[in-house]
Amino acid sequence: MTTHQRITLRFFTHDDAEIAGERELRFRVLREPLGYGRDAVAFPFDDESLHLLAHEAGRVVGCVLYHPETALQGRLYQMAVSPALQRSGLGRRLVTTLEDRLRTDGVRRVHLHARAHAAGFYGRLGYQIEGEPFDEVGMPHHAMAKTLQAPIG
Repeated sequence: MTTHQRITLRFFTHDDAEIAGERELRFRVLREPLGYGRDAVAFPFDDESLHLLAHEAGRVVGCVLYHPETALQGRLYQMAVSPALQRSGLGRRLVTTLEDRLRTDGVRRVHLHARAHAAGFYGRLGYQIEGEPFDEVGMPHHAMAKTLQAPIG
């Protein structure tokens, strides 16, 4: 059995007890390496966002969040995978699972701010760069977006 097969994915709401594990992962992967504190993890719209978690052996090992801006579009943000599982396919699995749910919910466009070194990952998933690079959290980013096709059937 591969590591990928032992990992389960689950959507949850912001008031779920697992929020602490998700926030710790977001801190360790996305903020701590940049010198930010734990207070830099929460976004003002976390409560209204859809959270998808990856679990392995009772630990949160991956997450991706989606904030709806309208009924048809919104922002993917705070994608994080434990360093030991990066490049294992878990990130792709998180994004595609989220996209499947969004398609079912009627969402047709997803945008995100990709760190420059992650733009290739999102590009391979069909996201296109929009506009010029910009700085966010002290590092270069690209605005990227993808149109989701309606589910068949």
